[in-house]
Amino acid sequence: MSANLARTADGWWAVTPAGLIRLGLRAATTAGLLADRAALDAAIEAARATAAAAPGEAVRPESLDLLSPVTAPARVVAQAVNYRSHAIDSGFDPDTVPPAFFRKASHSITGPAGDIIRPAGVGFLDYEAELGLVIGADLPVGTTVTEADLARYVAALVVTDDVSARQIQLTKTQFYEAKSYPTFTPVGPWLTLVDAAGLARLGSLRLTLSVNGQVRQDSTAADMIVRPARALTLLSRFQPMAPGDLLLTGTPGGTALKAPAKIAEKLAALLPPATRWKLFFRRQAASPLYLRDGDVITATIASPDGRLDLGTQRNTVVGKTP
Repeated sequence: MSANLARTADGWWAVTPAGLIRLGLRAATTAGLLADRAALDAAIEAARATAAAAPGEAVRPESLDLLSPVTAPARVVAQAVNYRSHAIDSGFDPDTVPPAFFRKASHSITGPAGDIIRPAGVGFLDYEAELGLVIGADLPVGTTVTEADLARYVAALVVTDDVSARQIQLTKTQFYEAKSYPTFTPVGPWLTLVDAAGLARLGSLRLTLSVNGQVRQDSTAADMIVRPARALTLLSRFQPMAPGDLLLTGTPGGTALKAPAKIAEKLAALLPPATRWKLFFRRQAASPLYLRDGDVITATIASPDGRLDLGTQRNTVVGKTP
């Protein structure tokens, strides 16, 4: 069954044409919600029937404080440089770039309308719209996932934004810190339940991210280098996953950070590291693309026909007072 669900502090809701209808399930976590799919499917059908028979009982989404539909704590794993366009932006050959993964702290998760808090002294904030896969079954180390059985392990899709503090990421070569500050992983608004048919259409999903109304990223998931079944197989060589865990599948080109031209890169290699970084970030500081306080980031993922619509998140960058 394909369906969109939302979460608030009061529980889970089904998204219907009339609005949101409360599901009435006791699950406190995403894992708990997905544990009994028969009960969940029955609750969704009941909610749809209620919306059709009594549309006045539906609640407008904008009247509620929507939370991330992926609950913490959970494993949050991300694929690095997994879109051809992003590989080119980053100075890599998309045909030879190796698959790579990194972890994000689950306390970085925030809701689809929450503020993105820029820590004091942390600059060069960047955005990365990403399709998130929500795991629905245990994925032990050594698992092989095929396209045919992908739906056994992936229960739902979500919109995510992998916010990144580039100065920390580059100078410290530290992905974990640079991407794990609180609020650096907006998720939602919807938990889009998918079946095998829905996952087969995954390549048609279009990821679009705008900053203050200006489109920065616009690509389909067909641009992925390593697709989900292969990614989960590679990940399970060393990392188990469990229901409710989240895999971010990479971002398209269009981020603020871009690799320098080859000739500039060769000249910079002749300089001492401290001088090289100083010059690099001086050039980066001139870019108007990095996120600034007050910027509004809008990210959406949907298929062209609207049959899979993961919703739209809107988050505002707010500077933290020292």
